[in-house]
Amino acid sequence: MGRRERKKAATRQALADAALELFLERGYDAVGVRDVAEAADVSVTTLFKHFPDGKEALVFDEDTDREAALVAAVRERPAGTTVPQALRGLLREERSRRVRADPRFGDFLRLIDTTPPLREYGRRMALRHETSLAAAIAAEAGLSADDVGCQALAHFALDAVSLVHGRQDAEAALDRIFALLDGGWSAMTDPVGPGH
Repeated sequence: MGRRERKKAATRQALADAALELFLERGYDAVGVRDVAEAADVSVTTLFKHFPDGKEALVFDEDTDREAALVAAVRERPAGTTVPQALRGLLREERSRRVRADPRFGDFLRLIDTTPPLREYGRRMALRHETSLAAAIAAEAGLSADDVGCQALAHFALDAVSLVHGRQDAEAALDRIFALLDGGWSAMTDPVGPGH
């Protein structure tokens, strides 16, 4: 990454950090984009250059990176690794990193849960991720883009993280969900499996 890209990434991160801090401190509705821009020491124009989708996008600053990581987990998985195994590895690492790296992660999730515009934005973002992930899974499996098995795997893989959130046994629960998904996926894609 060159100097210019590093500077853009740093500005984007500063905006996202300032927004989250202000939203958690004052509440989402009480904070405007001007407040966020001032807290990050940039202009409102600069804020919209980095977040053209507006205020909600400030909370979901990893949207594009996460979508790319999901697709890469499928396409670039090691030989002998099934699609569900690759997704489990990515999602476990992602969850662990967030929980370890940010003590405010629980507050972040509560903010989304209690703020209707953020919940709706998150739902639309998850649908985009699910669609991209299903397409990548179908391409890797040599199946049609609208294959319901690929769509189901993408849907349930992404829902797994919310299913285990707040559980004492979150890691074990995630493993159990993905063991189920892996078994079903292997049965569906195994050319010498049942019915052959």
